[in-house]
Amino acid sequence: MIIVKVGGSLGIDYDAVCDDLTTLVRAGHQAILVHGGSAETNRISEQLGKPPRMVTSVSGYESRYTDRETLEIFEMVYCGKMNKNIVEKLQRNGVNAVGLAGLDGRIWEGPRKSAITIIEAGKKKVLRDDFTGKVERVNLKLIHLLLDAGFTPVLTPPAISYEGEAMNVDGDRGAAMLAAALRVDRLIILSNVPGLLKDTQNEESLISDIPFERIDEYTVFAKGRMKKKMLGAVEALREGVKSVVFADARRPCPISEALAGRGTVIHGKIEPQ
Repeated sequence: MIIVKVGGSLGIDYDAVCDDLTTLVRAGHQAILVHGGSAETNRISEQLGKPPRMVTSVSGYESRYTDRETLEIFEMVYCGKMNKNIVEKLQRNGVNAVGLAGLDGRIWEGPRKSAITIIEAGKKKVLRDDFTGKVERVNLKLIHLLLDAGFTPVLTPPAISYEGEAMNVDGDRGAAMLAAALRVDRLIILSNVPGLLKDTQNEESLISDIPFERIDEYTVFAKGRMKKKMLGAVEALREGVKSVVFADARRPCPISEALAGRGTVIHGKIEPQ
């Protein structure tokens, strides 16, 4: 079983990701592709007169403020344009892909935050009416039905709250929970950088190997979106995944390269908490 999360930032080669996934599926591997769509969501939000609002939590993590109107734009891009474009690419390659959101069949389920506390202009501020949350539970019945029938799931946020509300969740952390629930050995997280860099302005400063017991020494290098990817990696490893690979989705054969260890490999078997 191969689980791949590919981000939605500028520069990602989705054709290369889909072509590589096709090769692996044809070789007999079951696979699930989890994807984002942040750059396209930003572009369309601007066109619709609803510019994205990025906020920073008190713990230093950046996220998209998601009121109901933003959630609808988010769904339009993630569940519509991005998801169906990826499914189309895979179908063109002969892979019988099925596009799903985390709320379908309650695949991703968890609590919706009633309010979020952010830091703005150096001060704490509480935002309400935010449709964001966290994946706490993965319901695998639909996933197993599809995999057993020979389909390749293509999964994207949003998730569903316990009360039945769609909510924006972090795709990297959702993929981590999915990998743990399926008990895979390795989770691959692809983005538009080679991996974790000591210097974000220098792609030659790649950190290639991180033992889990030393991960605190390396979190200082995680900037911006990479902070959430590191958090997802920690959660996956704590739940029993043996290794997480951050790799470059701008290269040919990005999944195969990640499986071969090209990128940042975070490893170390630890007991689930």
